[in-house]
Amino acid sequence: MTAEAPQIERYSDDDPRLKKDFGTIGLLFTAIGSIIGSGWLFSSLHASEQAGPAAIISWVTGTIMFLLIGLSYAELGVMFPRSGGVARYPHYAWGSFASYSMGWVTWLACAAVASVEVSAVLTYATSYAGWLENDNATLTGLGLLIAIGLMALFVVVNYFGVRWFARINNVLVWWKLGMIVLVIVAVMVSAFHSSNFSLDTSDGNGFAPYGLKSAFEAIPAAGIAFSFLGWRQGIELAGETDNPRRNVPLTLIGSVIICGILYILLQVAFIAAQDPSKLSQHGWHDVGSLIQVGTSAGNFSPLATLATVLGMTWLANLLYADAFISPGDTGLIYTSVTARMSYAMGRNRNAPAVLAHVNDNGVPWPSLILAWVVGCIFFLPFPSWQALVGIVTSLTVLSFGSGSIALLTFRKQIPDQERPYRQGGAWIIAPLALLSTNLIMYWAGWDQVWKMMVAVAIGYVLLAFFQATDTQKRAPRLDFRHGWWVLLWFVGILVVSYLGSYSGAEKTDAGQANVYGFNGGIIANVILTIIVLAVAWYCQLPSHRVQEILEESDREEIAPPATL
Repeated sequence: MTAEAPQIERYSDDDPRLKKDFGTIGLLFTAIGSIIGSGWLFSSLHASEQAGPAAIISWVTGTIMFLLIGLSYAELGVMFPRSGGVARYPHYAWGSFASYSMGWVTWLACAAVASVEVSAVLTYATSYAGWLENDNATLTGLGLLIAIGLMALFVVVNYFGVRWFARINNVLVWWKLGMIVLVIVAVMVSAFHSSNFSLDTSDGNGFAPYGLKSAFEAIPAAGIAFSFLGWRQGIELAGETDNPRRNVPLTLIGSVIICGILYILLQVAFIAAQDPSKLSQHGWHDVGSLIQVGTSAGNFSPLATLATVLGMTWLANLLYADAFISPGDTGLIYTSVTARMSYAMGRNRNAPAVLAHVNDNGVPWPSLILAWVVGCIFFLPFPSWQALVGIVTSLTVLSFGSGSIALLTFRKQIPDQERPYRQGGAWIIAPLALLSTNLIMYWAGWDQVWKMMVAVAIGYVLLAFFQATDTQKRAPRLDFRHGWWVLLWFVGILVVSYLGSYSGAEKTDAGQANVYGFNGGIIANVILTIIVLAVAWYCQLPSHRVQEILEESDREEIAPPATL
């Protein structure tokens, strides 16, 4: 340890008004509560439709990938326990341009998640309240008002601070964990057709009726990756926990493993519960329509409808109730996290200063208001839950990639910085984590990737506007010559995706060249990973510049705005 370490901690720390109210269980349950949202209510169905029984491979692969990504952040989260850390680590490693790029992508994705969860609540409710959604799955006028009201409720709860938020969330997470275990046990006991795992159907045979390609495509497209995104709360709220050294690694690793096991078991139960005779005639692609009670098909509420088909009306009623609780709790968490992301960008000084203003409850309230406004925009007539999940997943996973590289560059840039938790095998875990990030985006398909990059481009337009109107010279140095590598990465993702064999659209040949097949796509992403790692390593800030950033006093008074 060097003499500078305590000073670095003091000068680069969060606003002292942020409370340290997350204990071990509180932080772990925040991550688990964020992971267990709407994904578990829909993803077993969508994964089965896309991959058949091979959806189990999708869940196992997804669990391993997100465990690798989470491990790459464990050391960072303890070394720099900062709220909004995913956006702040690139700032320390490559300067403002890189951190803005990652921060914008992360913030936009987080802002959309709360809306996705509210949308899931209303989609499940459509099964018995058809007036909430139109035939094309967009919200009706009354449904829109209810959605905006639910988003406002998230803001109100978060406004009163982390302590109240943690108390509410701990209760809800126990409910959510209990519900998943109950569904798994009840469905397996009620119906378990082992023949379904090797069934010959009208459109495909055996365990992988549509091939491994479809199994991997299901990871982003069926909501599997989306179902794991909440692990990040151990990082985003690291500045508000009482013991980062213990709580951050436990949260990152424990949340992924616990939820991964439950998701895999739930997928097994869902597959085994289907009627073999119907499946053999219609195939897995139509499994949502095969689960039907009267005129109500399982496409809107798959688990609840399945429970009804199996004669467990009591379980169906609990699931309809949980369709409010699980997504609602996750939406509540992501409203908090979205506010912390814009707070972090305000602290980095590459976003307006007002976003870093904190109230007496330790809450960045202007960022909360912004999260509500932007979240409501996503309720405009966008496509279905599954389609919106695809773009949100791609944006979020993209933001994770820089952490795995920062883990390695910090070993050279600030070797004397105190590391209460040192990640073993970093030179194995970090490259595999970055490869996992690239592969998930590649499997999402060209139709999702180009939309994601349009969103990134909009962020750069906003950055240019912010720089041009910065009359007070508040914006930090961009350090573009150290952060330009992110542009190379983004372009590489576009090229690899376009030349690949995944479209991400209903038409399998839409918008991609199919130059290389399944194996060629993996090789292309390995090459992209190596190039990005090498260039990012070359572009890293020199040690003295990292020290300057860490020691920059961000304790200057942040005046509240006259109007919002």
